[in-house]
Amino acid sequence: MRISHVPSKVLNNMVHFLAPYEQAVDELKLKLKGIKYGFQKSGRYSPIEFVVGRVKKVDSLIKKAKEKGIDFQGENWQEHVAREVSDIAGLRVVCRYVDDVREVLQLLQEREDIVIHDIKDYIASPKDSGYRSIHMIVSYTVYHGSEKITLYCEIQIRTLGMNFWATNEHELRYKYAGNIPADVLGKLQEASVITHQLDVLMNNLRQEILTPAEVDQTLEDKLEEIFSLYVKQDLDAASALYREHVSGFEEAFADNPKFKMIYDLLGKRLG
Repeated sequence: MRISHVPSKVLNNMVHFLAPYEQAVDELKLKLKGIKYGFQKSGRYSPIEFVVGRVKKVDSLIKKAKEKGIDFQGENWQEHVAREVSDIAGLRVVCRYVDDVREVLQLLQEREDIVIHDIKDYIASPKDSGYRSIHMIVSYTVYHGSEKITLYCEIQIRTLGMNFWATNEHELRYKYAGNIPADVLGKLQEASVITHQLDVLMNNLRQEILTPAEVDQTLEDKLEEIFSLYVKQDLDAASALYREHVSGFEEAFADNPKFKMIYDLLGKRLG
């Protein structure tokens, strides 16, 4: 069922049909980004790196509907499509670590504005191609004009590594029209294993990376000494002392007004 075989009345109604899905994607993107900013504003590490969303294109939607056996000649095609095609609206949440993926999943499970209907864990059980991700089918309600509409959305949660692999796999499938040569598939599967190994390794290093280094109390004294040198206009000595004793501990002094003053005043000399 190509677009040319779909009644023109259906195609003309597609913009109206997809409008609530566009609204749902915009609202959910805003809410998911709100989780990220909420963590950041409270001074905590955010498990969300970035969020993207999309609504299925008309040709892709028609193809998917055909696979579901939907007849666009019928009067109730909109109801059938909305019920049978659960990924018309799609959101992707990309995280830095595997533990972050699990944390985001838990955060979404605790929300009251979405209802989760299905979760597929392709991280624990990857697809044969090597694809890894968490897929959720949820329902979400929008107030579209005077209408209250509840519709299905798909939310994917994956790491940066999984997203990089999946993006390349998608482009290869498009290039080869879905028939990727066996040798290329083999390389993709190998890349998936390597990507997963990297994800596991970086996840194991997560605490080491995210935990600030312990601060030697004598560094407070060094700040005083650096400030004193600055007051005396011995800027070269102040900068050298900063690089030797304070550089690398900036996070620990983030709330120290004297440190901020020193950092701002010395400026480019610390580069």
